[in-house]
Amino acid sequence: MSAAGAALGGLLFGFDTAVISGATGALQTQFALTEASLGFTVASALIGTVLGSLVAGAPADRYGRKAIMLSVAIAYVLSSLGTGLAHNWYILIAFRFLGGVAIGAASVVTPIYIAEVSPARFRGRLVAMNQLNIVLGILIAFLSNYIIAQTLPPETAWRWMFGIVAVPSVLFLVVILVLPESPRWLAIRGRRDPAVAVMTRLGFSDPHAELLRIEAADRREAAKGVPRLFQASHQLPVACAIAIAMFNQLSGINALLYYAPRIFELAGAGADSALLQSVAVGGTNLLFTALALFLIDRFGRKPLLLVGSIICAGALLLVGWQLERAAPDGTLILAGLLAFIAAFAVSQGAVIWVFISEVFPSSVRGKGQALGSTTHWVMAAIITWLFPVVASAVGGWVFAFFGGMMLLQFVWAWKMMPETNGVALEDMNLRGAAA
Repeated sequence: MSAAGAALGGLLFGFDTAVISGATGALQTQFALTEASLGFTVASALIGTVLGSLVAGAPADRYGRKAIMLSVAIAYVLSSLGTGLAHNWYILIAFRFLGGVAIGAASVVTPIYIAEVSPARFRGRLVAMNQLNIVLGILIAFLSNYIIAQTLPPETAWRWMFGIVAVPSVLFLVVILVLPESPRWLAIRGRRDPAVAVMTRLGFSDPHAELLRIEAADRREAAKGVPRLFQASHQLPVACAIAIAMFNQLSGINALLYYAPRIFELAGAGADSALLQSVAVGGTNLLFTALALFLIDRFGRKPLLLVGSIICAGALLLVGWQLERAAPDGTLILAGLLAFIAAFAVSQGAVIWVFISEVFPSSVRGKGQALGSTTHWVMAAIITWLFPVVASAVGGWVFAFFGGMMLLQFVWAWKMMPETNGVALEDMNLRGAAA
């Protein structure tokens, strides 16, 4: 229940990032935007995510996971209402940026919180629940965009697309108030009795033994002096967090999610059909992310990433080839994009946040999660901002580039990536160094 409650932040993560995909045309008309300024409008939230992910780690370590999630919930409410009511482009950008700050902070603190309230044997699927909620939020965004576009005129529909996000935002705010604090954070802060009480509530089999494990790991880290992220003993997790975050965005996933209707229109679909095909993308994403919950603890993180990289590469190359043909086959393009989404969801979509939340030792987990999230959002902002301009210049070749990056990811995962499945969080630094 605690994992599910925290994962509502993931639902808002997905909802708030994808909702703009249905409003790009109306925004371009409403505010007379060029392709470059449209790209900036979409990317403005992602610029905010960079700031949010940068600043969330240290406060999460100092003030607790719950306090930061509460701040995130408040920012979500303000952002959704502000963008829906914006009367000029600058106000829209400001509130989109605020929503991005909330998304960036949520991408840091939510996976950490879920990992720290989860026993090791269930940790992969419970942290992946956050990813499931992210893609559920994306699907809800696509569905609500389609329904609103069918029922309201374009000049007001885009406002409702943004404003409706306030409903789950308020729900998240209420849920956070009743969640327990992370027992690992309580233990590291010396609050032994509350930590044991929370672990008992959470169903840990031996809370006292777990407390001793956490305290022993904390003493090992304290013996090294002031915990620093960039030191020799953390070299492997730092490199892995940066690599997996970069490859996640070099797949082109956010370009597809934010510009799905425009991509389908390029393939010859009408506006309504393009919105409906976007719903198919969101549904496929949700279905295969749910499948990943059953696979990630059984087969591990690395095998899923290896298989997913190959399928993603093949699907993206197919889409690029079709878009470059004189008469592209819309059915093949849809099939290629759905195959890409399916492979992405069951592999790196589920693996990234689980892996980053696991690979760092407790003393620097907040900073490490912030590093991975910041890398992810910097890449997302760059690719989302540039995609309309690059796609209009080179066409389908942009998807061939994304496919090539997935082949490169396969090589990295095969040669460099350690397996974190089933390793206790307090032992991760030892195993990481050994790996």
